[in-house]
Amino acid sequence: MGMHEPTQGIAMYRYIIEDQRHVPPFNEPASQLTIGTEPLKIHHENIVAQVFGPQVTLGPTLRSREELDQVIGEAVVYRDSLWFDREFLDYFVQEARRTGKACRAAFPASDKAFHTYTVPLTKGFEVALDPATRSIMFLCDLWYFPDGYTSEIEPVVVPSDAREIGFYTVPDFMTMKQGDLTHFAPMRAVISIESWVHVYFASIIFSNFARAARLDKLIADSVFAKLRLLWHAIVEQKQLLAASGAVKIGRNCDIDPSAVIRGPATIGDNCAIGAGVILDNVTIGDNVTIDAGCTLMMSSVANNCFLPFRASLYLTQVMENTIIAQNTCLQMCVIGRNSFVGAGCTFTDFNLIAQKPMRAANIDGELQSVGQIVLGSAVGHNCRIGSGMVVFPGRMIESDVVLVAGHQRRVITRSVSYEESDHHIIKFGDVHKRFYPRRDENEFELTEDW
Repeated sequence: MGMHEPTQGIAMYRYIIEDQRHVPPFNEPASQLTIGTEPLKIHHENIVAQVFGPQVTLGPTLRSREELDQVIGEAVVYRDSLWFDREFLDYFVQEARRTGKACRAAFPASDKAFHTYTVPLTKGFEVALDPATRSIMFLCDLWYFPDGYTSEIEPVVVPSDAREIGFYTVPDFMTMKQGDLTHFAPMRAVISIESWVHVYFASIIFSNFARAARLDKLIADSVFAKLRLLWHAIVEQKQLLAASGAVKIGRNCDIDPSAVIRGPATIGDNCAIGAGVILDNVTIGDNVTIDAGCTLMMSSVANNCFLPFRASLYLTQVMENTIIAQNTCLQMCVIGRNSFVGAGCTFTDFNLIAQKPMRAANIDGELQSVGQIVLGSAVGHNCRIGSGMVVFPGRMIESDVVLVAGHQRRVITRSVSYEESDHHIIKFGDVHKRFYPRRDENEFELTEDW
């Protein structure tokens, strides 16, 4: 289904249901977190403008679903911790407008992509029966009202139409008898951001993998698209996925001729890419420096980050203003903003003995299965991770934590809280401030002189 033209000249409203819950280990609401290269709240503003046009009036902030009766006029309403791509919103709005009735977005429980990534660790969806098929579906906090609030709301079930994509072939003992390790890359995606794992899924699987799947589908379905890619490759004397038809590069970038960039990929403005760098299906923000010998595969790096030589990212999301030092390897991880990960750190992603799905914490701190045999770890905002640390899979390092490798702690076998930060016990540690407190911390705890 093609995308429709934005609404023009018609009064349109946008209402936001505010979710103030903190997502661990960042200690920040989901709307403030960077997904890919932009904060979730900016992502919402951008795609709403793309679908409905720029003249959308922001209505009063809602605190819960119970306040939906405040909605007036033609309106879209969403919870601000719900990530969805333009394709999902566009499909939903088209179907909702076709009915001429108030509608709520939903997805089928049987959909492989949504079942694998959207459902685990979440409490943000309501279970219901699809009135058309009598099958189980999940209702999203995303509504369309053609003429103000009404209690008569119909579900619009949005399929992902996911394509299965392999990301590596491994020996059988690593795959829980599943064969090759694969991901389901959706054509349309939605996920409730309640865990760092959801940030990973939204930034990597639902963004980079989905972008690759859409390009594959475009090539398969359109002779014109295939010829256009081929034309770019011939004119630029590059391989098909290395040419500008698949690789988008911003302004004022300095890219060494020996760097290898394989699309689909997007690189922002004012970036520096050093000699021997390998970039494969990546999303890079503005003002990012990636030094010689770095390898980034299926990863996203937000604005103003710095990767010195030979840093490696694999299916990893790095938020803005962060440094990943030389010879550090991050696999299937999420790193918060304003953080530093020192040289020679390794974030492992696989249980050596028990080949069973990883567990991670949900928004209430409860450990649950993620359904993934491989998974990295998460580092919060404003963290300082010293050189040579080894972090076990599925662990979290809370925002504002400092870790210094020593004989007492070099291997991180469990999640680390702010109270366990090394800056409390090392000399001059008091210069490291607490910027991202938990919601249950009181003012005395924040101002106490350590």
